[in-house]
Amino acid sequence: METESLALGQGMDFSMWALFAQSTFTVKIVMIMLIFASFWSWSIIIQKIIAYRSARREAARFDREFWSGEPLDELYDQIGADPRGRSQRIFASGMTEWRRSHRDDGALIAGAQARIDRSMDVAIAKESERLQSGLPVLATVGSTAPFVGLFGTVWGIMHAFIGIAEQQNTNLAVVAPGIAEALLATALGLVAAIPAVIFYNKLSTDADRIVGNYEAFADEFSTILSRQLDAA
Repeated sequence: METESLALGQGMDFSMWALFAQSTFTVKIVMIMLIFASFWSWSIIIQKIIAYRSARREAARFDREFWSGEPLDELYDQIGADPRGRSQRIFASGMTEWRRSHRDDGALIAGAQARIDRSMDVAIAKESERLQSGLPVLATVGSTAPFVGLFGTVWGIMHAFIGIAEQQNTNLAVVAPGIAEALLATALGLVAAIPAVIFYNKLSTDADRIVGNYEAFADEFSTILSRQLDAA
């Protein structure tokens, strides 16, 4: 009997595709969901890495232009009221409000400083929302994928025990397929969750740093405009 069980076990196909093909419909749905979640997570991760690198390069380039000594009005005229760069949009929001705060006779409307600060704060909030879009998906996958995989594991083990009860047999040929497909569901859950959690933490930190740089630039720009307001 032991020799027969060993021979049956050696004749089984335990590849991932074979385990998926022989699993129950419920476990197949769980596996497909986890594979989709993993691909979705990686697409967001790659997209965010590229976007954050681009944002840092654009911010460094605009920072050099801003501190080059060129008059702010000329710099604003060059980039326009609706530029493509993130740092440029924050600068343009402040400069737009600065120009709107001048009356026809050249005098400033009261409360200009507060309006300029609020305008740049709104622009920073919009950029922060764009930078962090997609990160909640990583958090959701990282927190739920192990439990989804665990559900597939429990279902697969239950199916294995049902097979044992129906065949009145506990040899390897009966037990192994159900246990293997159950463990595959757990493995897929971990494969989806671990990168999602790691990159969620990293990308969240990177986004906070970029937004912090935007806020620091807005404070410096606001100080320059405040000095000009006091002089006027």
